[in-house]
Amino acid sequence: MTTFLRTVFVACLLLGLSAPFAAAQDQEGCQDHPLFNRMPNYDIYRCATSAFDAVDFAKPGLKQWDTDKPEDYESIEGKVFSISYALKEGATPPSALQVIRNFQNATKAAGGTVLGDFVTPFAAPLSNTMLKFMVDSPGGTSYNRYTNLKLTKGNTEYWVNVAASDDYQDYNIVVVERQAMAQDVNINELVDQLNKNGFITLYINFDTNSSTIKPESNKTLDDAASVLKAAPTLSVLVGGHTDNVGTPQANMKLSEERAKAVVAALVQRGIAAERLTAKGFGDTQPIADNRLEEGRAKNRRVELVKQ
Repeated sequence: MTTFLRTVFVACLLLGLSAPFAAAQDQEGCQDHPLFNRMPNYDIYRCATSAFDAVDFAKPGLKQWDTDKPEDYESIEGKVFSISYALKEGATPPSALQVIRNFQNATKAAGGTVLGDFVTPFAAPLSNTMLKFMVDSPGGTSYNRYTNLKLTKGNTEYWVNVAASDDYQDYNIVVVERQAMAQDVNINELVDQLNKNGFITLYINFDTNSSTIKPESNKTLDDAASVLKAAPTLSVLVGGHTDNVGTPQANMKLSEERAKAVVAALVQRGIAAERLTAKGFGDTQPIADNRLEEGRAKNRRVELVKQ
């Protein structure tokens, strides 16, 4: 591909423009993610979505022998898209490197960041939370090269994994539109839960290993304040909980700092400080299996407990 054509294709890839290639024979119901066009001469053979889930992205430079440490992966929560592409029969295949570089160049051209460039067998394998949204290539091999990307478009932060195979000339992209989980229970139901069960669970996003609350959790905190305003005589224990990543001592300290941060956020929303008591429980009260990221995500929580 000449330099000029490569530049034109990168622009089409990023902007989702129609490039002059043969019509796709895609799996029914599947289409490109709006963020990226596809490589030329590829069809979609599989796609999957989830309205809300957590996907672990390997941190830059992570090596194969480091993979026993969960803290070497960053868990990103939000809406997940996965799209698998296979080369059209008879088409000239690009290398896996060419696929990866196209997506990296498109991301950088949009002001995004390349978070990592991984090549097997010396790079960390894809996480289980990533693999559940992917399938091996049609020939049965694993992807042997992948990259992690991050970019912002509008008010949305996107985390992207692109994995490509040299053996069977296919590739897969996983896109996570980072966002807080939508609250499906209304205020009256939350008040009823607090009165009936004695507690409600809040999933609040904090910066990694920090008590700094992320802006996407404002709605959750607004709802929690509304619950407490609907029960003005009620006092609650604000309990912070973590997963089991890290030492018990560090988790206990972090959970207490996060509980105090939630108390401060509720006070800012008009709840009297004397109604709130902050306490950290660390990883001592898990509600799900810490061996899986889905379980760890559930364990990272704040509870309002009726006193």
